[in-house]
Amino acid sequence: MIETKWGEVPLAVFNDPRMKAKVFAWRDSRRNTPRAADIGVTVLRALLKFGVQRGRLTINMAADIPAIYRNGQRADIVWLSDDLERFASVANAAVIDAVRLACLTGLRCADLADLRWNEVGDKAIIRMAQKASKGKRRRAMVSMTAGLQSLLQELRARRRKVDVDTVLVTSEGNSWSPGGLGKRVGEASKKAGIIHSDGRKKHLHDCRGTYATHLMIAGATDQEIARAMAWSPEKVADIRLVYVDQARTVVALGERLAAKAVN
Repeated sequence: MIETKWGEVPLAVFNDPRMKAKVFAWRDSRRNTPRAADIGVTVLRALLKFGVQRGRLTINMAADIPAIYRNGQRADIVWLSDDLERFASVANAAVIDAVRLACLTGLRCADLADLRWNEVGDKAIIRMAQKASKGKRRRAMVSMTAGLQSLLQELRARRRKVDVDTVLVTSEGNSWSPGGLGKRVGEASKKAGIIHSDGRKKHLHDCRGTYATHLMIAGATDQEIARAMAWSPEKVADIRLVYVDQARTVVALGERLAAKAVN
């Protein structure tokens, strides 16, 4: 990707301070896949460092480009029911399918795009996750629920081209690419104005938090959810506190106040 972007550019151009803005722009153009965008900058930084060490460059223009992705700092962001309603009002059916499936499975973007029908069983979805956890690829296992089963029945009826066996398909009946899926969800999310309370935009990846809340409401423990999603129990506990325990407390208080008013 770096070679495609800058392979024909004279090396001396990377000594020009104006290249800093271009590196930022390249990173930002890929912010719908933040970790991939950060990896791109990391590789570019290593290449430019090599150039500086060998005397081919005088400065590393990617040396202090900050990362977009902040691991563990989005635990408090999930898609809520009103987010999903607003999203559905602006997105097309194929993009809505992806977000619905993400909320019911907790799968990452790459796994959503590549999920195949032969990985969907009667009791669970089982696939080898695209992302490695602690250096090892792990099985993504999702128990079959009534809601997930109903959605999968809908998805089986979607128009698809011959030999396309992915669960999700585009409006044209093709398989999604991870980058294309993330981009389309990001565009619709922006159009719908879906943001967190502190102004941060919500991404497709944040649907994993929504899935975690479903597991909590179904009775799963923090340890069980942490193992299923390769998260720390502390991260799960943070989501439970904000989106499940507090909500139940508010509902319970409302019911008690209503009962008191009747009496």
